[in-house]
Amino acid sequence: MIQFIVSILLFFVIFFGLAFILNMLLRRTWLMAVIYPFIVLLIVDDIATTEYFTAPGASFTAAFSRLTEITIADISILGAGFIGTIVSGIVIRLLRKSGYQMF
Repeated sequence: MIQFIVSILLFFVIFFGLAFILNMLLRRTWLMAVIYPFIVLLIVDDIATTEYFTAPGASFTAAFSRLTEITIADISILGAGFIGTIVSGIVIRLLRKSGYQMF
């Protein structure tokens, strides 16, 4: 149970930080929120990234079937990461409205 809570907090903090840095550098507020489903797909599947280009039909079918097999615990951990990206976008917008030019 402790490992579950730490995993949720860790994914939230990691993806908040990644999204914050990406938003700060590229000045695209919701870019990480759009990219996040692809990151989840790469985390969940057991397929090499090159197979998506060499055999796209079989690899996408296998990836989406693997995606439907994840548990509620995995969904909540990955959902915490997505919430981290959303909160990062909100924080960036608030900082920009407050007058911080670097954000």
